[in-house]
Amino acid sequence: MINVFNNQPVWQKSGLWLLAGFLLTLSSCHKEADDVSPKTAATSNQNGTVDNWILENMRDVYYWNDKIPANPDTTLAPSDFFDSILYKFDETLRPDGDRFSWIQESADDLTASLSGQTKTTGMEFTLYLRSSGSTDVIAQVLYVLPNSPAAQAGLKRGDIISKVNGQSITTTNYESLLFSDASTYTYGLAQLNNQSLVDTDVTKTVNTAVYQENPVFLDSVYTIGSKTIGYLVYNQFVPAPNGSQGTEYDNQVDAIFSKFKSKGVNELVLDLRYNPGGYTSSSANLASLIGKGVDASKLYFRQEWNATLTPYLQKEYGSDFFLQKFSTKAQNIGGNLSRVFVLTTDHTASASELIINGLRPYMTVTTIGTTTYGKNVGSITITDDSGKIKWGMQPIVFKSYNSLGQSDYATGFKPSVEVEEPITLYPLGDTRDALLGTAIGQITGTVASSRVGATQNSLKALGSSIQRKAGGSQMIRPLKHFNL
Repeated sequence: MINVFNNQPVWQKSGLWLLAGFLLTLSSCHKEADDVSPKTAATSNQNGTVDNWILENMRDVYYWNDKIPANPDTTLAPSDFFDSILYKFDETLRPDGDRFSWIQESADDLTASLSGQTKTTGMEFTLYLRSSGSTDVIAQVLYVLPNSPAAQAGLKRGDIISKVNGQSITTTNYESLLFSDASTYTYGLAQLNNQSLVDTDVTKTVNTAVYQENPVFLDSVYTIGSKTIGYLVYNQFVPAPNGSQGTEYDNQVDAIFSKFKSKGVNELVLDLRYNPGGYTSSSANLASLIGKGVDASKLYFRQEWNATLTPYLQKEYGSDFFLQKFSTKAQNIGGNLSRVFVLTTDHTASASELIINGLRPYMTVTTIGTTTYGKNVGSITITDDSGKIKWGMQPIVFKSYNSLGQSDYATGFKPSVEVEEPITLYPLGDTRDALLGTAIGQITGTVASSRVGATQNSLKALGSSIQRKAGGSQMIRPLKHFNL
């Protein structure tokens, strides 16, 4: 790792990753823990060691560092202490407040998950109340990862889970049944019959495994009349299996757009409905393949930091530190596009929203689906390289703006064309899919085929497994390697 703040008395000998808009790996860039006695200290002293490490770093990097309490209680458990010093969002009192900072007991687990590696069954799902006024819950499978345990067990998009290990899922037990540390799950399935959900005798037994998710899920080309439509399902912005230390997945995206270009794609549907974010280097790479008239001289987005850090960063690195430019890409298809269609849900967050906001100044961006998550701020992962502190934290440290100075999506991007996913789900890439079919209908000027005979979803959503992916939403951009 590199030394970036050599002459500063703070942030020494620790790894710092900029997340949710970009990832820094800053060694010597934040305070390390004080020496800890090898003997077990009292709980309050243990809490104090971690809490003071949290406080020192937060006072330096937190976007709202001027709102941190003057004398917080450093005897609290670390998670409670972290929560106590946040400038928390309140719709009435603090509408500009923090909704996204979090802390995790294992920094190793955190950094692995940010690269798409988790212990999982290999599927993502949405939770719904089974019927209005009921306490029964179902989990509808959104997608299944290739060659994962769930795929091997035969689960697929659209399957409806009503039981786990023989127990019906309810509002009081869904957390323990679906999100436990179990190594094996037996799922009982239900099916839609005359607009009603009916339990079946079908079960699927699925093991869990440590799985590296490839974010490049699916790509297709559809030729309809004079329209050659490129379609990409992209589920997380990760450049390589080990996070920022490679470009394997980015190279796959480049190859897809090279194919799009060779096939004369003149319309593009980018499916980010299940993409909670990731590295902004990958976001910038994708945007550079799409944007009309973009190259390395054009601004993708810029960051605004707190008043404590901004002067120092400006002095050390100049204005480029705050700027993310596009890349000049031979595979760019923007010359054949006048617009891009982005499929969205409330799982579309952070680096995904950055795509929408960053491309808006350069071309028409039409969103189809439901309102996005609403994250226009970025966080950093702070860990302690000394090994004395095992925690990792993810405080918000900056706000992002596009080249026109726009950052007006804290409540999400409302869709240009609103379409909810129905209870009957077709495979991703199937033109009968509600969102994709609507996009194709917009492109061709016809009524979307997906709307014909589609069963609308009137069930109340309770949440999704996607919200648990690395904190639910993030953007990560590797720091440029400055030699100081």
